[in-house]
Amino acid sequence: MLTTLEFERSSADQVLVERDGISLCLLVNRRAQTLRVVDFRAGFSPAKRSSAATVAKSEGIRRLYILVERDEAPSWVRLGFQREGTIPGFYKRSDAHVLGLVLPAGADFENEQSGVHRLGERAPASSASFERTVQRARRFLSAHGGERPSVRLHALGETETRKAVSAALSSGRAMTVFEPFGRDVTRWYFACTARGGYSLTVSVETQPCFNNAFIELLTAPRSEKEAVFTVAALERLGQVLAEREVIGAFSLSPAENVHLAAAFVGNGFRRTGQLREQLLIDGRRADALLWSRKLAQPTDS
Repeated sequence: MLTTLEFERSSADQVLVERDGISLCLLVNRRAQTLRVVDFRAGFSPAKRSSAATVAKSEGIRRLYILVERDEAPSWVRLGFQREGTIPGFYKRSDAHVLGLVLPAGADFENEQSGVHRLGERAPASSASFERTVQRARRFLSAHGGERPSVRLHALGETETRKAVSAALSSGRAMTVFEPFGRDVTRWYFACTARGGYSLTVSVETQPCFNNAFIELLTAPRSEKEAVFTVAALERLGQVLAEREVIGAFSLSPAENVHLAAAFVGNGFRRTGQLREQLLIDGRRADALLWSRKLAQPTDS
């Protein structure tokens, strides 16, 4: 298991909140200006919203989101969150429902006197626009559906990964710096390479208790040729995850990126959500498509 990269240490943090009968862990991502809420106690409470929003305000956070089981989703909708997607099998035998909101500038987050209200600044984008990306990805695959190139996959150490992340940041191509998505996780780093100079750094974050995998690609393809290699790279990565008996995998991609959508569609991933302003790439906020795929059936062990 690798130690945490310095990029993660500088841009990520956990804040524990225990008050007014609530118990939260807030996973702060300062670089992307997002905050994931982990709720340890079920039930509706406006104190959950105000606590998370207060931390968000102090950290300059733009977006809040949470993953919960189906029964808890209505409570968070009442707190102003909007349903954005699902991750099938996230909790082994049950799905995670993803809810989020984008915080409006200058809002009085801490005021609970007026009751529960919606904090989302803008309505979700039309699902039709996301579906167009998927349809264009399918057409790309049809036009480039020949034999997939051979891609080699090898594990990376912390030093090599740090160099790759630094180079991606310098070029403005970094979609992530591999900050933690969850708690108590194990992370693997891989280099995907092929003839012609193709190289892609990927990370897989796993939660052993649920045996799921969050896949992150450091950079996006710059050409049709790189897109074809990325399809093959994800195929090879899927084989490795299956060998390690990972039950399900999920990932994110910028909503307008057809080449990345093709990489996921071409490997059996389904679009299971749209997350508002989830990504920050070269200083620009971007909606994200949520991709999910079942790799195996959970066992009783």
